[in-house]
Amino acid sequence: MDDDLLSAIERATSHGTGRQSGGPISQEQRDPQKTGNLQSTTRERIETDSLQSRDMKMQKIYEVIETIAHTKTTVLITGESGTGKSRIAREIHQRSTRRDGPFIEVACGALPETLLESELFGHVQGSFTGAINNRTGRFEAAHTGTIFLDEINSTTPQLQVKLLRVLQEREFERVGDTQTIQVNTRVIAASNRDLVDEIELGHFREDLYYRLNVVRIETPPLRARMEDLPELVDFMLQRLNKDQSTGTTEISKEAMDLLREYDWPGNVRELENVLHSSSVVSKGKRILTKDLPSSIMERSAK
Repeated sequence: MDDDLLSAIERATSHGTGRQSGGPISQEQRDPQKTGNLQSTTRERIETDSLQSRDMKMQKIYEVIETIAHTKTTVLITGESGTGKSRIAREIHQRSTRRDGPFIEVACGALPETLLESELFGHVQGSFTGAINNRTGRFEAAHTGTIFLDEINSTTPQLQVKLLRVLQEREFERVGDTQTIQVNTRVIAASNRDLVDEIELGHFREDLYYRLNVVRIETPPLRARMEDLPELVDFMLQRLNKDQSTGTTEISKEAMDLLREYDWPGNVRELENVLHSSSVVSKGKRILTKDLPSSIMERSAK
């Protein structure tokens, strides 16, 4: 554990987080001129505001974010798909001293191994079929900033060796090159699977897991924080109206009751999709039960 992280934990322990338990992150804590924790910057409410919560588990997450954001320590975010892992990673970056640097997100599960290696580390011309030019990798592009490796559980053991080296030495070579590149990049990784189980199955390297698992944040599923549903719905409807000009800013009590009865297997991401589609088909400023997708009606009735 590095010295910056130890100092941050000591400050959090001795002085607290500066926020009353049970409430969302206040605007005062978002204002660096008032808190003095960050240098002066102006930024609007970011996407992670949709994670605002009264749930104690989410409050613990906020406390961890505030404690570790300005350190350089590696973070592992776990939880089901759609629980907001990417948004938490962005919040950590935005609150850090790296906030003026790049935030690079890589969906590791979306690319085959050969392309993912090039995507992460870059390549030189002629290193493989189709490599017609030199290419800068995402780690290099994230220099002085943050790289977020989503679904890191999907990487192969061969690629995990190279990731381990980057975490240990902060250096790598582009595919097909011998020149070593050094980077100052913070790594935040996420997994929607239990990496301990993946280790036991032989799918994930144990040494890489321990390098990633310096600070772990586990995101709860939406069904475990249903008390937040009304505020989440209101926030998302207002944002949809602002961004998409839907004209829909409210939801009927009956429709909200159906949302409460639903188990949300897709979590916050599914909620966003449901509200988006319902806003599109709604003929007024309020979502009614008839505007909800049939999947909500059917599963809520079970």
